Amino acid sequence: MASSRPSYARIKEYLLSEIESGAYVAGDRIPAENALATQFGVSRMTANKAIRDLVQKGLLVRRVGSGTFVSQRKSESSLFDIRNIADEIRLRGGEHSSQIIALKEVAASEEVAVFLGVRTGTRVFYSEIVHRENGVAVQLERRHVNPKLAPDYLQQDFERQTPNAILVARYPVTDVENSVEAMLPSDEEAALLEMSPSDACLLVVRRTWSGELLISYTQLLHPGKRYKLNASRNT
Repeated sequence: MASSRPSYARIKEYLLSEIESGAYVAGDRIPAENALATQFGVSRMTANKAIRDLVQKGLLVRRVGSGTFVSQRKSESSLFDIRNIADEIRLRGGEHSSQIIALKEVAASEEVAVFLGVRTGTRVFYSEIVHRENGVAVQLERRHVNPKLAPDYLQQDFERQTPNAILVARYPVTDVENSVEAMLPSDEEAALLEMSPSDACLLVVRRTWSGELLISYTQLLHPGKRYKLNASRNT
């Protein structure tokens, strides 16, 4: 019995299955339209439609004169929801790892004092962590925390749990303030994120509250080529 599905849908499902199974990974060239048309017994135009749909979804990329390749998938976060980056990565089927750059007590600068709601010079906790997805750096997290709210913050094992997971477990987030901007990284930031200093980054500056308590002030720096934010929100 002939399948009721459109022919192009069968090709799309086949390519998606190959990508999801790892048969085709990022950078791999997929079969040419003529080859797919022959394999599925359809016209080249039908094969073209299947490929075009996957290009529009960002799963494939065409390179003139070279063919069609599996694209690099960008990590993604919601701008509205406060999610644990480790959970995000695992939900995508990836493996999360952390590199601890700094864990220390510092004097709040004027900027930190304003954003964290303390006096300039107040001793606050500071953590700097690079988060990786499958070994690739996707986020540099710089977080300042009021020690009165988390006195044992610096003693936590941030290779096993993220700062977000630890703080949210104690203080469920009720309010969040975000600002987003594109910027070029410093040489140090580029080195930590394993990227070129000439490539743009996405900076998210975030403050989180639990009721009346201002919990943390965080700067999240992402390589623009590896990360994107969405602005959808579940209601």
